[in-house]
Amino acid sequence: MNTTDHASLPAPQTWEVQPEAAAVRPARLLVLEVARFWNLPFSDGALRDVELCASELITNAALYTKLPFKVTVGWTGERLRVEVEDTSLVPPGGDGSIGSGNGGRGLALVGALAHSCGWCPQGAGKVVWFETAPDQALDPDRRLAVLVEVAHSRLTQPLAFSA
Repeated sequence: MNTTDHASLPAPQTWEVQPEAAAVRPARLLVLEVARFWNLPFSDGALRDVELCASELITNAALYTKLPFKVTVGWTGERLRVEVEDTSLVPPGGDGSIGSGNGGRGLALVGALAHSCGWCPQGAGKVVWFETAPDQALDPDRRLAVLVEVAHSRLTQPLAFSA
């Protein structure tokens, strides 16, 4: 049971991002800035994983939706939650999977690095999200193995992502 006092949790931060490649970097850096501003107990390694996962979701929204989208960063008291809300009805990975390897390779990376991730319909579109705990960072050897596995899959398997 979570005994966190919800009244003391920081308010989620939401901002709109334009669907262009130049907007991805500032948006992912803002995710990190919010986590640091809240002084969350994340190691540098855990923050690197947050940055990679945020970059993947933000990049996908920018590339495939072609319309402005929203990024929200929240703290549950136990996990950092990053959500990307867009107006596309197409599920992530084209088949609704995250981290299964059936869609974009970056989604497999999110599935491997995040504590949990998923998506749900929202209004006229969807929300794709991931959560990470402060102690979630993979040890360096496991992290390298995940990165190599995703890179290898890019070389050996055709990309099955549909927009």
